Amino acid sequence: MDYFLLLPEGCVCDILSFTSPKDVVISSAISRGFNSAAESDVIWVKFLPDDYEDIISRYVSPRIYPSKKELYFSLCDFPVLMDGGKLSFSLDKKTGKKCFMISARELAISWGVDTPWYWEWISHPDSRFSEVAHLKGVSWLDIRGTIGTQILSKRTKYVVYLVFKLAKDHDGLEIANAFVRFVNRVSDKDAEERASVVSLVGKRVRRRKRNVKRPRKRVDGWMEIELGNFINDTGDDGDVEARLMEITRLHGKGGLIVQGIEFRPE
Repeated sequence: MDYFLLLPEGCVCDILSFTSPKDVVISSAISRGFNSAAESDVIWVKFLPDDYEDIISRYVSPRIYPSKKELYFSLCDFPVLMDGGKLSFSLDKKTGKKCFMISARELAISWGVDTPWYWEWISHPDSRFSEVAHLKGVSWLDIRGTIGTQILSKRTKYVVYLVFKLAKDHDGLEIANAFVRFVNRVSDKDAEERASVVSLVGKRVRRRKRNVKRPRKRVDGWMEIELGNFINDTGDDGDVEARLMEITRLHGKGGLIVQGIEFRPE
């Protein structure tokens, strides 16, 4: 007998609200007593971020959702643009934690502004943003992305990724350094000393007795390379900066196509 059928729907909603989105879906599949409660806005609004209404108000293209459940899963499966297309927002399906990607246009890219012989800004059919940055050729590669901890999910460990593709004629991207730092607490110099070594082309190499991080392919067809991670405690740590750089080996570098930098819960 399904004893949950005997409970008032409000009681079942209270039970489910203490679980996770994944648990709600599983529970509704194995017990008829959870079915109607699992569709209730009372449940799904608790899995949405506290500031979801403010986020929705900043959408580039406003949308209407029949229910909070549909809103939740839409944000999990289809990232939305906000703040004039400078930022994309989505939710982690299992936890409801917030994910953000900063567009390439909002990154601080050395030689990336008004220097079309170094970097060019182009549209890309696979990008969620209107423009991506295409590296034509530089010797000094330095890309930074900054986000405020107050808009991220609290008490959450975040991993930061550069989201990119490589042109067929890419060159000089075998080795770079990457780090993530709290701007108000860690200096550039200290962060650089602890930087990870990454390879955008995925070669299996070792350097200074440290393993080199390699990229992996995403489900959306782009590549991503981990730049670092951090724990967002209460959202009171100011800005977090992620940086990719190769400024010591001043040889030619080219063929990098940058969509953005993503901050995603681990």
